[in-house]
Amino acid sequence: MRLRLLLAAVCTVAALAGLSSIVLAKRSDPSVVSVKLTSATGAFAGIVTFRSPSPQGAVDIRANVRGLAPGFHGFHIHAVGACEAPSFMSAKGHLKDDGQNHPAHAGDLSSLLVKANGTATLRVTTGGFTLADLRDADGSAVMVHAGPDNFATVPPRYAPSGPDQETLDTGDSGARVVCGAIAPG
Repeated sequence: MRLRLLLAAVCTVAALAGLSSIVLAKRSDPSVVSVKLTSATGAFAGIVTFRSPSPQGAVDIRANVRGLAPGFHGFHIHAVGACEAPSFMSAKGHLKDDGQNHPAHAGDLSSLLVKANGTATLRVTTGGFTLADLRDADGSAVMVHAGPDNFATVPPRYAPSGPDQETLDTGDSGARVVCGAIAPG
């Protein structure tokens, strides 16, 4: 019985050692960026992983988020890799090229649909940015907003002159409630 327990312990340690080397390999893999999300109170709120087979190729995004109110939430990449709570305004605006308006910002992504249990998963592929764009000189940030994103689609009966600047900048998705910083690199 003791030999069996000892063997099981050795196998567990060996498996964990192998797993840790896989995790370390992922961290140093230039084709993968993983970001831990936190709430304004500092609570863990999920993980977002970005993958691209080539430095200038399309980026596959997988998000797993928790602790949010049910419903749709704006989900964007912001221009600066800083998540200073509680407002997360340190992340600045959406990742975008000069002259781009919402919903054509490079960092505009599909909304998250949060289930009744407070969790959401999303998988989307974008050609709007590369992994190099995420890791530029000031990094970038993954942001989840309190409300839905209207993608600047305001009917003319509500805005005869077209969407206002707030809508063009943010999609009216409200406060920033979850953030994850991507370091320069």
